[in-house]
Amino acid sequence: MGFIKEFKEFAMKGNVMDMAVGVIIGGAFGKIVSSLVDDVLMPLIGVATGGVDFTGLIAKVGDAEVKYGVFIQNIIDFLIIAFCIFLMIKAMNKMKKEEPEAPAAPAGPTQEELLAEIRDLLKTK
Repeated sequence: MGFIKEFKEFAMKGNVMDMAVGVIIGGAFGKIVSSLVDDVLMPLIGVATGGVDFTGLIAKVGDAEVKYGVFIQNIIDFLIIAFCIFLMIKAMNKMKKEEPEAPAAPAGPTQEELLAEIRDLLKTK
């Protein structure tokens, strides 16, 4: 099988295409959530904490600046984004159409019953 043909088969598989769509939608959703965090929630959190700007928190260690405030900000961003994704997945699962369960197939004869039937057939011959 040629390299190009093999690559074409790989690229056209359904799960690869699904993943590509998921990455594109995830990127767009990431922008929405980032805007929610940066433009809506963080100003409200700043007001609630008395105007503390976490990104300005810096510790000096010798000549180095340890920007632990940015780290705190990123933790808060992560928690908010994770919560938003949780709510989105929960809503999508709720909207997902419940598929009716397929009726159970009727149980066939057990192994012992089949063996007994074979024995009886052999006896009649």
